[in-house]
Amino acid sequence: MLHSEASCVQALDRVSEDDFSDMFNRDLFLLIHAIFTQGIRPTSAELIKEGRKLGFVKGPEEIEGIRQAAEHYIDDENIGYWIGKVKEASKGRAMQKLLQKYSRELDKTSTDIPDLIRNASGEILSLAIDVEGERFVTGKEIGEYGQELIEKRVERYRQAQEDAKSPGVLPLEGVPTGLPTLDNLSLGYKPGDLILLAAQTGHGKTAFAMQTSKAVCIDGGKPLFYLNTEMNKDQITTRWGSMLSNQLAQQLRIGSLTNAQLAATKEAYKRLIDSNFITYKLASPTASRVDILTRKAKLQYNIEMMILDYVGRMQKLQKGLEEWQVLEQIVKSMKELASSQDIAIMVLAQLNDNDSLQGAKRMRNECDMVLKLLPVDDDTRNKIEAKLKKKYEEFNYTIFVDKSRDFETGRYIPLVFDLERQQIREARETGVYNTKPSNPLAGWEDIAKEVKA
Repeated sequence: MLHSEASCVQALDRVSEDDFSDMFNRDLFLLIHAIFTQGIRPTSAELIKEGRKLGFVKGPEEIEGIRQAAEHYIDDENIGYWIGKVKEASKGRAMQKLLQKYSRELDKTSTDIPDLIRNASGEILSLAIDVEGERFVTGKEIGEYGQELIEKRVERYRQAQEDAKSPGVLPLEGVPTGLPTLDNLSLGYKPGDLILLAAQTGHGKTAFAMQTSKAVCIDGGKPLFYLNTEMNKDQITTRWGSMLSNQLAQQLRIGSLTNAQLAATKEAYKRLIDSNFITYKLASPTASRVDILTRKAKLQYNIEMMILDYVGRMQKLQKGLEEWQVLEQIVKSMKELASSQDIAIMVLAQLNDNDSLQGAKRMRNECDMVLKLLPVDDDTRNKIEAKLKKKYEEFNYTIFVDKSRDFETGRYIPLVFDLERQQIREARETGVYNTKPSNPLAGWEDIAKEVKA
């Protein structure tokens, strides 16, 4: 860990402080973790310096211990083997504690033996399962799983029915945004950019993020990491299937597809199989965990964008902070991560009922772009068309560019959001918005000459 960033990322991803029996090595591991997540390379010199500040290094004994650790260098390709050895030793100690615990229970005359066996079996099984062996899931795996999942759902639905007897783009500097107008304005989401996408609850944050994923990793062929905090595997697979196949999401959920629809959906999943989509389910994210996972995805897949869905589930960096302070710190850490890894990061956030950002206005200071996904009614639609001086097909949502470092803010991009298919696209122009009465000579006023009879 002291000699290689790749080894450091792998160790911090798979090893925890609880895996160390020696207190010195445990504290040394925690010190490396603290330094690395601050963007500082954890060399022995840095460890000694920071260790003195934190009171870990108190004298020659600790300094010598750090130097000895630094001298034992392992080649990068062997780090996985030694991490495995650390994990095995940790599990061995845990198993020993379990055996001692249930041995003491057996000595009690009042022990319910069947109940004890059930409890012991559950704990031993949990220990046997390598929960730290979690890995990224690729688009290929989700696509193949989607093909199997939708086929099973269709078969199940049909069986139930039978039983019931009732039948113009500019060259981009970054990854594509998925919206032609935003591509032309921003030239794509660029390396180092932090994009904040905000919407009220139930108004399409995840759908927009998934549409962005499609634009980047399927249409654009770029590797994208989707850090998911809410959806399970079936939910994210169904969203992909509906979005790619143009089938209703509810039909995919229950399996009510015709043969043609089933074939089209399975064919659509092939696009995901061939894509560069990587995802990870992280139910209780912390800033340091997001940092490690993103660095790991960068090393393994050379990702060009990461999407965090969503910031509201992030745990506090430290106790006693107000909500706005928590969100501000998290967004700041995401900006530092985007810059250090040279990738674009999109963070999903919540809007209040009045369409203001939940938490803190100072969140905006860290962002390169702030986008608000807003529903529109007839009156708002008319005002947007008047402002843009264009007519559009009927649209029900808009992206409002609340902030941008690269182009003018206050821009509206009309969207058509098909909720049943979880598809979001830019609305098509249908003409020029004319606020004046019809006049056959309109547009010629500046060059026409008055003719007197």
